[in-house]
Amino acid sequence: MAQAPEGQITRIVAIRHGETAWNVDTRIQGQLDVPLNDKGLWQARRLADALADEGVGVVYASDLQRAWQTAQPLAERLGLVPRPEPGLRERAFGVFEGLTWAEIERDHPEASERWRRRDPDFGPAGGETLAAFYARCVACITALAERHPGEVLAVVAHGGVLDCLYRAATRAELRAPRTWQLGNASINRVLYTPQGLAMVGWADTGHLDGAVHDEFSDALARRATAGSAS
Repeated sequence: MAQAPEGQITRIVAIRHGETAWNVDTRIQGQLDVPLNDKGLWQARRLADALADEGVGVVYASDLQRAWQTAQPLAERLGLVPRPEPGLRERAFGVFEGLTWAEIERDHPEASERWRRRDPDFGPAGGETLAAFYARCVACITALAERHPGEVLAVVAHGGVLDCLYRAATRAELRAPRTWQLGNASINRVLYTPQGLAMVGWADTGHLDGAVHDEFSDALARRATAGSAS
């Protein structure tokens, strides 16, 4: 990426929402409005402490309550009012919403296979295709960054949204398997200039005192273990 004038560089602190009961169950939340569990509320408070001196001047959050509840302690700590942004919502998963990974594989085997293969043109019935979701996420984050040139903004969103941000910042293919973490309440840092997005740091969980739940990796591990045992 070409060097940009300091005033054109926007620092993005991208945060996944805290833990929910459905994260623990590897149940697809999509755009269903699931709240944080007790651990998620604790994570949100720890997140606020960790970012108190980061220089954040504005906080945007998905308007789904698990993201909103994560953003509130941070905004309060900084003396800010969080701004709702529907463009930061998780992918709409249609008929998959409310189901566990195992239930999706059992009840929708063909759709499950296309989903796991990261087919860009696939969307569950009633949901978004991966390509459309990626385009929405990147367009939303780009618009927010361009609204605040030279500032530091916090963006509180969802695992799928952060996955799209990671791919955009590292130029990873949309079909490529995910090898990076998307832990609950993790801190991820990206720069935006007129030339595009660039990675600074990913999956900072030092503020959470131990292992961080990532149901995507957990579900894949369970599936691999079940396959090896069969």
